[in-house]
Order: sequence, then structure tokens, then C-alpha cells
Amino acid sequence: MQPSSQVAASGSIGSFNDAVQLVYTAINQLLPLIISLTLLVFIWGIFKFVLGGDSEEKRTEGRAFMIYGIIGLAVMVSVWGLVHILTSTLFGSALIVPQLK
Repeated sequence: MQPSSQVAASGSIGSFNDAVQLVYTAINQLLPLIISLTLLVFIWGIFKFVLGGDSEEKRTEGRAFMIYGIIGLAVMVSVWGLVHILTSTLFGSALIVPQLK
């Protein structure tokens, strides 16, 4: 049984490595959802900008959504990369990284 399965089965965290594994798994499962949401914000901004027509207010609002979407995507991808760098640097191959299927 893998350590992440043991933590999930027992409901308790026995070591620091188990705690990191639990946080890493949670981040890995939530990040694709959050990235998808920020992509939807960006696409919503494109629609508001294009469909705003002559209304400068709607075009400005659409532009703001696009900027927020791009910033959100950049931050999320950076966090994901930083988590991978930190876990591989600190734990190397000792940390069992679950693969999403």
C-alpha cells in the first residue's frame, strides 16, 4: 500500500512526509479545476469585449476580465511549477507523486 493510501485509510498523518504528500495531492487535484476556471474568466472577457460593440464600458469590462484571466493563469501555472520544484528538491524520489489519470 502506498503512503498516500495509508494516510487516506487511517485518517491520521504519521510523519512530515505524509503531511507533505497529503498537501501535494490536494494541490494536484484542485489546480486543474482552478486553472479551468481562470481560463473560463479569460474566455468570458473575450466574449464581453467582442460583443460589447460600441459600448466602451462593456469593452473595458471585457478587457479587465481578460487581464484577470491571464494573471490568474500565470499565477496558477507558477504555483504548480513551484510546488513541483520544491517537492522534487526537498524530497527527491522519496515523495510518491500520484499521477492523474
